[in-house]
Amino acid sequence: MESSNNLKDNTLISIVVPCYNEEKALTPFYKELVRNIDNIKYCNFQVIFIDDGSSDKTLEIAMDICNKDKRFKYISFSRNFGKEAAMLAGLKASEGKYTVVMDCDLQDPPSLLKEMIETMDLGWSSVATRRCTRAGEPIIRSFFARKFYKIINKISKVDIVDGARDFRMMSREMVDAIISLNEYNRFTKGIFGWVGFDTKWIEYENIERVDGETKWSFFGLLLYGIEGIVAFTTAPLRLASLIGMITSFISFIYIVYTFIKTLVLGIDVPGYASLISFIMFLGGIQLIALGIIGEYISKTYMEVKKRPHFIIKETNL
Repeated sequence: MESSNNLKDNTLISIVVPCYNEEKALTPFYKELVRNIDNIKYCNFQVIFIDDGSSDKTLEIAMDICNKDKRFKYISFSRNFGKEAAMLAGLKASEGKYTVVMDCDLQDPPSLLKEMIETMDLGWSSVATRRCTRAGEPIIRSFFARKFYKIINKISKVDIVDGARDFRMMSREMVDAIISLNEYNRFTKGIFGWVGFDTKWIEYENIERVDGETKWSFFGLLLYGIEGIVAFTTAPLRLASLIGMITSFISFIYIVYTFIKTLVLGIDVPGYASLISFIMFLGGIQLIALGIIGEYISKTYMEVKKRPHFIIKETNL
């Protein structure tokens, strides 16, 4: 491996840090990040906190850090727009040759930054991280997470790696490609794969949050998973059509059977219960199909509004 000293002195590295109600984690993160970037002498750093409409003292702490350390900047949203919007805002504001996205809960270890820079210097367009274990994560959440990755990789053409984190370093070309995608309903894990570019994966064991609680509930993750499926594949629509055709075929066979049975044996009144069950089954299938179609229509509705992804309330950039 070539030395990272092949980088020109003072190469700028941008670090994008989405924050939402992280008042307990922000100071420990700052100390750990500074301890690591101060040891990388051949680069300059630009760190951008994105306050995603926090209701605690996150913005106040971020502003205090920015006042003490001029390498740090902040962007504050007018309300909570979500992590996807926060990452997009940070990528748009980044100026570095390489840009990193990482969380401030220290589940994305700053100690990996040096290795990521060295790997990028070898010619990679992206260095991404993935958890090789899910230690400390609830069993049910881990189970459904693994199933989600298996399903979306089978039904879409985008490769989304199981355990992949948003923590990754990207070249300027890759960042510009991501920014050029103006879709409102964003699923960044899929976008990273969709834009392409050579990616080197770094594995590490799961690390628990430094403080506070995760902002992702099981229901929130479920909705996020549905967002990813709808954003990168139309397979659910095809599945609804397939189920409709299969159900119609079965219904036709049942109608023929009932007709012949009636001609031979006469009207069979006891069959009323099975008929009602069959009608209810068909109704359920129709509602599921309508729900799938409705999900895609709702995404189209949000896209055609062309609302901004976020609104900036204040910034020191």
